[in-house]
Amino acid sequence: FPRWKKDENFEQVAANLASVIEDGSCLGFSIGPLYETLCGHLSTKRNLGIHSPFITDALMDLIKSGAVTNRYKGIYRGKSLVSYAFGSRDLLDWLDLNPLIEFQRIDLVFNPLKIGENPNFIAILPARKVDITGRIALHFGKGTVSAAPGEASDFINGAELSKGGRTVFALTSRNLRHESNILMSVEHLPNQMNMRESTDMIVTEYGVANLRGRSIRERTQAIIDIAHPDDRKELVEKARENHILYHDQIFMDQGAHLYPAWTTTRHTFKGTEIQLRSIKPSDEEEMRHLFYRFSDQTVYYRYFASIKAMPHTRMQEYVNVDFNRTMSIVALAGQAGQEHIIAEARFVRHRDRPYGDIAFVVDENYQGLGIGSYLYNKLIHLGKQAGLKGFTADVLATNKPMMKVFEQGDLPVHANLDSGVYELTIDFYATDRHTSQ
Repeated sequence: FPRWKKDENFEQVAANLASVIEDGSCLGFSIGPLYETLCGHLSTKRNLGIHSPFITDALMDLIKSGAVTNRYKGIYRGKSLVSYAFGSRDLLDWLDLNPLIEFQRIDLVFNPLKIGENPNFIAILPARKVDITGRIALHFGKGTVSAAPGEASDFINGAELSKGGRTVFALTSRNLRHESNILMSVEHLPNQMNMRESTDMIVTEYGVANLRGRSIRERTQAIIDIAHPDDRKELVEKARENHILYHDQIFMDQGAHLYPAWTTTRHTFKGTEIQLRSIKPSDEEEMRHLFYRFSDQTVYYRYFASIKAMPHTRMQEYVNVDFNRTMSIVALAGQAGQEHIIAEARFVRHRDRPYGDIAFVVDENYQGLGIGSYLYNKLIHLGKQAGLKGFTADVLATNKPMMKVFEQGDLPVHANLDSGVYELTIDFYATDRHTSQ
């Protein structure tokens, strides 16, 4: 069979999917344009393992790249375990007497108990449609050679039995007719996969929705965040009408269309890897959890008041950002798919001058790693890109850690102490050093 052509519609889907696959993971593959594209994004990974129904030309390329060693598999260590070969003559010639590949019958390869013996097993499955609660409709019809719900469930169950295992469904946000692939419900569609509690992540070109351990409302917010921006408003309205989201749920159309996905990056702080990206509406619960982990002192430093509660009405206003005026970056720590927000930094453009008011906070368990300074420098870079000339900030005189971040920065800081509060002005293009009054 000829190779599938790489589909540009799947390029960003594959890039987002690859971002949640960690070194040392064991992968289950199928066939189609998603996998043809994905394997190219995995070639820089290390020590991947393969326990898969199919081996294809794309998977052959991935193995040849050196990313696959099968070093950490639980069974058939050192070998890629498969049942079927599906591809070109080049693939079949490469497979002939190849000691790196082990073919076994389907009652072994599809056995959830055997799959689960592989740590960090990731079942990667293509979806045709998904609804806002996480139910999946698989592909069907002419030209479809892939797992039906029965076979897919074997690999899903195997991922659940695997230590650190996950199930990931991937699809584009819209089909070729520009119709949304994210729906209110998939009940009317054939070939359904209704094991929504077993779905850990859903990936589109607009990001990754982490679903494990989330409520229906939280799942809905996360899935709407990865729908096409033009489809999100209608999904929010229908979810409100069906009492899945709060009746007063905010939706900012500009936030959906202007979301700066290019801010996403990773950085390691003294051995701790942190993901950084712009804030999303679905971060509401994680930001509330961050608030409730703060000490009373940290809350007072951040809000200049003793606040005991952070209700939905207040927090949803904070996470729904107008990126024309505001830039907010969150830092997340933890295993892919189970990250928690541990820091947030933002600036808000003043209405009457080209400066932005800056504030940031770091979880007390992650202070001392340099995260605050990194976020400060990142906001400076983003502020310059936004055409700002500098920042302003109000910092309590007793908040020495925050003042230290500003003092150790490369930019001059003008500080005016008034009633126990430092009023700071930070000029991006000034040449003098730190001054105070």
